[in-house]
Amino acid sequence: MLFRTRHATFLAGSAALMLLSACDQPLDFDLRGGFGNAPSTAEAARNATANRPDPDSRGIISYPNYQVAVARRGDTLTTLAARIGANVADLARYNGMQPGDSLRKGEIIALPGRVAEPAGGPLTPSGVDITTLAGSAIEAADAQAPRTASLDPGQSGVEPVRHRVERGETAFTIARLYQVSVRSLADWNGLGPDFEVREGQYLLIPVVLPEAAPQTDALAPAVTRPGSGSPTPTPPSASKPLPEEKTVPAAKPVETTAAPDLSSSKPAAASATRMSFPVKGDIIREYSKGKNDGIDIAAAPGTPVRAADAGTVAAITQDTNGVPIIVVKHAGNLLTVYSNVGGVTVDKGDSVKRGGKLAEIRKDGTAAVHFEVREGFDSVDPMPYLQ
Repeated sequence: MLFRTRHATFLAGSAALMLLSACDQPLDFDLRGGFGNAPSTAEAARNATANRPDPDSRGIISYPNYQVAVARRGDTLTTLAARIGANVADLARYNGMQPGDSLRKGEIIALPGRVAEPAGGPLTPSGVDITTLAGSAIEAADAQAPRTASLDPGQSGVEPVRHRVERGETAFTIARLYQVSVRSLADWNGLGPDFEVREGQYLLIPVVLPEAAPQTDALAPAVTRPGSGSPTPTPPSASKPLPEEKTVPAAKPVETTAAPDLSSSKPAAASATRMSFPVKGDIIREYSKGKNDGIDIAAAPGTPVRAADAGTVAAITQDTNGVPIIVVKHAGNLLTVYSNVGGVTVDKGDSVKRGGKLAEIRKDGTAAVHFEVREGFDSVDPMPYLQ
């Protein structure tokens, strides 16, 4: 029996080594990179990130625009609130929790307001070069990702993006969203071994080191290394005025005729909007910041879902129920998101025109498309953009 057990262990170990040696690509810890069209996290896993700054003695990390608390072993939301001098009911409501909920060691709790600042004040960039990176909305769409070469615990650093978990998101989809590894995301936020996140939870997005950040736009300005400064163009000299120039018209002025009087006719007003509705139908759920980051538009099953404006398909992924999500990147750092759709007709990287077909209204489930407009990663009310 002992020989049989050792023999089985040897065969299993040999098989694992053979599988690893046969792989010439990085392992995809999401375990979905090789199946169908599912996106891979292998690229994000290679992006090195800085360490999270150390909290003060109370467990507070203080940034210029927000503060977070870091839980200790054995903490509940009530004990953490008492230690930092915050109202436990406000903390629970802001983080989607109950006052008596237990916390993991290192878990991040977002503060709805500021408590007393640590000695030295909030973390501020000190001797670092902050660069805005083009990232991904789900996988590779526009985002602002500040980065730095190092973080000195307690007093210097870059304010990371703070992400609020929406329904259907997982640690893996959020990691792909910001092009960081899921392990780094877990370390920064004290996630458990199952990487579970909850709706309404706030996560700090790890700061990507500059040498590890991917270049996603060949036309983007050159990024300089921290401390080297940015190239400055030579300004025009103002010490000597420009000489007077005598110009000769190349041709005689063109005779003009009086414009016709159009006061009796009222021209159609030019639309100030930039986008069109993805489908024509009733809005069954309106935008509400933090509750519904878009609008839900009802339409008959099979109705084409069309691009709200010209752009590039930045990502195609799925929610936890396997329903497709499409992200289109537009000019001006704008993104549009189309979810609860089926019959996808485009691929990642495709250029689409305004009104071009992206997918269809699903024939099962709720017959409506969920449509979002995002400025970078911040959701905005789509209605001012729509005709």
